Amino acid sequence: MLKEYRTVYEGGEGRIEEKKSKFIATVYPIENEVAEGAMEEVLALIEKTKKRYWDARHNCFAYCIGLEQEILRCSDDGEPAGTAGKPMLDVLTGMGIHNVLVVVTRYFGGTLLGTGGLVRAYSGAVKEGLANSVVITKKFGVKMDVLTDYTGLGKIQYILGKRGLKVLDSVYTDAVEVRVLIPVDEVDCVLAEITEGTNGQARYERGEECYFAEVDGEMIVFGE
Repeated sequence: MLKEYRTVYEGGEGRIEEKKSKFIATVYPIENEVAEGAMEEVLALIEKTKKRYWDARHNCFAYCIGLEQEILRCSDDGEPAGTAGKPMLDVLTGMGIHNVLVVVTRYFGGTLLGTGGLVRAYSGAVKEGLANSVVITKKFGVKMDVLTDYTGLGKIQYILGKRGLKVLDSVYTDAVEVRVLIPVDEVDCVLAEITEGTNGQARYERGEECYFAEVDGEMIVFGE
């Protein structure tokens, strides 16, 4: 498992114009984590985009699938070889984005852009599309239940706040049980700090592992 990786949470669209040629980048998150299913999703989205822009001269695409970017594909769709799909793919891999498809539609403006112009235009369209999408960093973490008395609660809240860790749930009875999501590589350090801060009074129960991300200040847990 990767400790963290970047991906698209919500797709968007970017538009640029070069010498009257219009380039429209449509960004799609690929949600299917199974390779065969992901490919079916990719092909369906490419076809959907082609139907939407049926009158365009080119619908070039690039996609990165898998936690290790195992599947990397691109297409120039009739543009000179290496001027569209590869530059688009280079943007995705350069930004380290996983499980994403970008289709760039071109409406020809009547003026040839040349090899360099096409590369800049297709790369620029992808960057614009990503800028208008919600790109997140998914982190691999562990749900941890921390049980403490009321005396230790303030110290635990301070430790979690200092590390930017958000509480998922709290249960108040004669004691306090706090559920927190901790990045997997920070678990030992966080628990050691809590143990020291509460003089060894806090108790822990390790829960499930999952990916999570913060989106607009809200914690999103994936796989639930």
